[in-house]
Order: sequence, then structure tokens, then C-alpha cells
Amino acid sequence: MAMIHTKRAYDPPEPNDGTRVLVDRIWPRGVKKADLQIDRWRKDVAPSRELRQWFGHDPDKWDEFQRRYHVGLDEHPKSWQPLVELAREGNLTLVYGARDRAHNNAIALKAYLDAQLGA
Repeated sequence: MAMIHTKRAYDPPEPNDGTRVLVDRIWPRGVKKADLQIDRWRKDVAPSRELRQWFGHDPDKWDEFQRRYHVGLDEHPKSWQPLVELAREGNLTLVYGARDRAHNNAIALKAYLDAQLGA
């Protein structure tokens, strides 16, 4: 069964990553396009600028961030449906730039996509 993974943009790609999709609105600082080795960049699936700024990677706001982000995803299925299709075809890695590996949009998006896939 295909898996959805998350990985920081600063971590090296691995063979089991499958399709690598950058899921941030802005390009990760200090990373050259050639070095990132992504297959797609889906800015439209990232949280809004307003939500991202409100969250500020504050772990105390994590639960509310996820709730608000998932509501936004519910309202824009065309942004995430292609990712579900990619996950059905094989491994999918959601690439993100945040420092916090436990509280970031890729982790919240993975939870949302897993729910869509019934995982």
C-alpha cells in the first residue's frame, strides 16, 4: 500500500519518497530549485497567508490551526484531490520548509489526506 510521508525541504531525497510535492506557498529559504528535487509545487494546498501568520508555528495553537486548515481544505477540494490521486498511485512525500517537524502544514495536510484515503 502506498504511503504518505512528510519531509523537510532541507532533508535529502530518498528512493522511497515516491512523488515529491512542495506544499508551501513560499519557496524554502536557501534551497536551490535543482537541489530540492520536487515533482510538483502545490501552492494552492498550503494554508492561507493569514492562517500561517496567525499560527506562527506556536504549538499551543496547533489544534486550532489544524481545525481551521482542514475547514479551508474542505472548501477547496480541487487543491488536494490531485494529491489523493498521487497517493493512490504510489508513495507521496509532502515537502515543507518549517523547522518544527511536529507542528507544520505538511503534518496537518497528511492527516487530512489520510482521512480522505481512509488510512
